[in-house]
Amino acid sequence: MDRHLAHIIGAAARAARTRLGLSQADAAERCGISTEFYARIERGGTFPSVPTLLSIANALDVSADVLLGRAQPRRKPASAQPEPRDADLRRLLRRARGADPASVRLLSLVAAALVARSPR
Repeated sequence: MDRHLAHIIGAAARAARTRLGLSQADAAERCGISTEFYARIERGGTFPSVPTLLSIANALDVSADVLLGRAQPRRKPASAQPEPRDADLRRLLRRARGADPASVRLLSLVAAALVARSPR
């Protein structure tokens, strides 16, 4: 395995992910791979397959050339950056998917109460 190329891919994926304000779990979910596998890619510990590399590029809105170190990422205007709370909402939804129905109902009631109390 070419360790240098693996580290280039990992560093580019990490930079793109942080630019979007995503956690590794968020990025892995977008790519359709496990969080553990995505983390190994970012650390340069493994190579993604070509289809996975393309999934990462699409999920992180970068070209495969950027991930391979052959091009620089294009800069987006600041308004294109997602709000930090978007990542929190995705994380909350991911956790709620595994909850039992009674817990989901309770979570819904808590969320409704929080929204009612927050200033608009």
